[in-house]
Amino acid sequence: MRAFAPTGRARSGAPHVVLAERPQPRPRADEALIKVGAYSVNRGEIFKLEEPAAQWLPGKDVAGLVVQQAADGSGPRAGARVVGHPMSAGWAEYAAVPTDALAELPDHVGTVEAAALPLAGLTALRLLRAAGPVGGRRILLTGASGGVGHYVTELAAAAGARLTAVTASPERGARLRELGADQVVHDVAATTGPYDVVLESTGGATLPLALARVRRGGTLIWFGQASRTPVTLDFFDFFAGPESATLRHFHYMDFPESFAEDLAALVRLVAGGRLHPELGRVADWSETAATLADLRDRRIRGNAVLTLS
Repeated sequence: MRAFAPTGRARSGAPHVVLAERPQPRPRADEALIKVGAYSVNRGEIFKLEEPAAQWLPGKDVAGLVVQQAADGSGPRAGARVVGHPMSAGWAEYAAVPTDALAELPDHVGTVEAAALPLAGLTALRLLRAAGPVGGRRILLTGASGGVGHYVTELAAAAGARLTAVTASPERGARLRELGADQVVHDVAATTGPYDVVLESTGGATLPLALARVRRGGTLIWFGQASRTPVTLDFFDFFAGPESATLRHFHYMDFPESFAEDLAALVRLVAGGRLHPELGRVADWSETAATLADLRDRRIRGNAVLTLS
């Protein structure tokens, strides 16, 4: 089979991949073999591609067809259309995916939109779970232009939150308003607050500014470092406003629910018209390297999905 593997950096400085022949994966007893129809690429994978671990292959978001059910009898049967979240090696013609990271797709949920769900959708769903009940609460979301931001905005608005989204692009801000954002600003400094919850994904100088807008006893959840700039905090600043506030780090894997459970929940929301994957780019998988460069340089809004011919 063919699969993408990392090769280091291209002349542009962007992480690069090459399509090469590789052995077809041999699934473990609890893994199904999936013929991949589409996969999504994520900014986190771009960072890993810059200094890839030995033998690591990229790819955490896939959708396609089960061609071999797991040997232990678990999970979807052969012939089922599925969305999956393997830990690696999904940018390929075939992928071995644990059955606790697979969910079946109904006929009216397409392979392309399903491929945009796993990492961004799981992160958004679990991020709001970490935030607790959001109905009627004021929420500030930084870095709202990506796939996670779109999902968080739509899910939070549907739950009754008053969400302020931070995005540098007026065009992207208009879409976030369509998805339910109560307010859109182009810089954290332009927000007023105080907010019950701040969901912060930018890092650098943004995090201290966002923290200053947390209400007394509120919560800031740090879930990303898009700026790739270290954060410096003066904890005496807590006394200037967000006194008794909680500062929490988030990782989407630290939850008792299986990926399969939450993927199924996301699929139900899409099937019911209550969640809309934001497809910023859909292209043939031959354009993976170019898509990585554009995603790194923020030329893509929402999710980027590559399809296999």
